[in-house]
Amino acid sequence: MDPAPPPPSAGAAAGLPADLTHRHVVSAGHRIHLVEAGPADGLPVIMVHGFPESWYSWRHQLVSLAEAGHRAVAIDVRGYGRSAAPREIEAYAMLPLVGDVIAVVDDLGVDDAVVVGHDWGAPIAWNTALLRPDRVRGVAGLSVPYHQRADVRPLGAMRERAGDEIFYIDYFQEPGVAEAEIETDVAGWLRGFYFTASGEADLTMPSMGMVSPGGQLRDRLQQPGPGQMAWLADDDLAFYVGEFERTGLTGGLNRYRNVERDWELLAAWRHAPITVPALYIGGELDGPTRLGQRAIERFDRSLPALTRSEILAGCGHWTQQERPDEVNQLLGEFVAGLA
Repeated sequence: MDPAPPPPSAGAAAGLPADLTHRHVVSAGHRIHLVEAGPADGLPVIMVHGFPESWYSWRHQLVSLAEAGHRAVAIDVRGYGRSAAPREIEAYAMLPLVGDVIAVVDDLGVDDAVVVGHDWGAPIAWNTALLRPDRVRGVAGLSVPYHQRADVRPLGAMRERAGDEIFYIDYFQEPGVAEAEIETDVAGWLRGFYFTASGEADLTMPSMGMVSPGGQLRDRLQQPGPGQMAWLADDDLAFYVGEFERTGLTGGLNRYRNVERDWELLAAWRHAPITVPALYIGGELDGPTRLGQRAIERFDRSLPALTRSEILAGCGHWTQQERPDEVNQLLGEFVAGLA
């Protein structure tokens, strides 16, 4: 098993209860770090973050769900934080990541759990429900709607739509390119990335989702002005910066480098619906929500047990951090209905 990283810094618990439990489980020989709050006999709710984030992205939901009597569990996805970071790109394909979630369910000693994901965590959650409905009592996706497997290869479709520019997922494909851009100034890059994808960014500026030939993604990043991005305090940003300055970004970027492999491996589930109870929460100003409009319109077929689909007005990409109270209420009602 991969060697353990150093313990979390004191900043990891900023604004959080002192009785959070940090521990790890083993999934196919790899360490998965998780943080727990709430009673051990509560309904487990496993929360899966996206890029470039951490278990810490669920800090508001850990508290809210625990106070409601649920067993709240937030993981570091493999490649992030205190979880293992395998060297092989294929170790970050969708099937191993689904396996990591199921390993957590197994370790909790329960038959099933609610699985919640945001950004890349949403496809991990959706696919966990798709592939193992026997272990998922309900599934919630934030930002990224459930997209049934398409008939065309993803990178080819992205390149056709991008025209003379480069879609950011395509830009992330070559190992080392995005890492070199980001790791020269992790704090500045993260601040700009978080802000530009938020509901406060100037949408009249060129899209951060595209990169000019020969350019970098940072060329499209905006920086917050005075009084902006209050939803991400200096201590919160410092936690993320500390994590990525320690681990680097390769683990997170390797998720993007599996989009073609995922398309091949999930061929047997082409057009398959998710049959467990589901919740979707998007942001009105969020790129994946807006680009996923066609997928949202197909929820009656792709998510036949959908209980609610809510688009938060004025909200950007970082749904559970920008609008914690609204997300806590929606998520709390959904989980309560499954208990």
